[in-house]
Amino acid sequence: MKHVPGGLLAALRVFPRSSSSVPTVPEYSIRRRPTDRPVWSRAAFEQQLRGKERYYHIHHPFHIQMNEGGLSREAVQGWVVNRFYYQQCIPIKDAAILANCPDRDSRRLWIQRILDHDGMTGDEGGIEAWLQLGEAVGLDRAYLESGDGVLPGVRFAVDAYVNFARRASFEEAACSSLTELFAPTIHQRRLDNWPQIYPWIDERGYRYFRKRLSEARRDVEHGLAISLDYFKTRSDQEYALSILQFKLNVLWTMLDAMWMAYIEHKPPFFSCPDV
Repeated sequence: MKHVPGGLLAALRVFPRSSSSVPTVPEYSIRRRPTDRPVWSRAAFEQQLRGKERYYHIHHPFHIQMNEGGLSREAVQGWVVNRFYYQQCIPIKDAAILANCPDRDSRRLWIQRILDHDGMTGDEGGIEAWLQLGEAVGLDRAYLESGDGVLPGVRFAVDAYVNFARRASFEEAACSSLTELFAPTIHQRRLDNWPQIYPWIDERGYRYFRKRLSEARRDVEHGLAISLDYFKTRSDQEYALSILQFKLNVLWTMLDAMWMAYIEHKPPFFSCPDV
């Protein structure tokens, strides 16, 4: 049997299997297809969107180990470094979405996301809170901001998301943000579990997770309303699901890269001679 990395096997186990024992996986491409199937009601469409939680990165083996079994200090630090690149790009992504929004009322709501991360007078924002998390796990602020430790796979995934936001319509990009439907659970688990699992992390580092509990719930109400209002036909609704799946793919792929580097101890170019 051809060898398959353990991390990949673990990742495949999150997908339901058919009677033929072949993994049933979601489509990875964003596609709009014509269909004669009846349109979902608003409630049914929302349920379909929420059902995508089964592919959320909270189920990735890296996250399971991080939030339940504990990771090494190196792996936790690696996650903080790589996720910081994602945090840095969130306001850039949201600025691109804002630039494609023709509606003033929607812009007034969406701009709050940029302020949440970039901060303003009296509230330094999510990026500063993540820098404090980095310091709490023993990382140097300048190293975090340099991006020198970001894995290529993480950088490619995050850049793909930012580029999608630049090219998509406002409504399509807003739909891609709906992974926020599932975010409060993951933040709460970190707040509940990490102090016991990682007693060496300074308590002040948890401010980002507390901050996002309320912000994510607020943001998702807006993004969900946009998606439920805009994607009206069954073809549109299935297209919206493929957009949300794309964002889920981004988050999962980031953890794939981290699993290889920090769990399998096979970072980029590990097998190259003289490296």
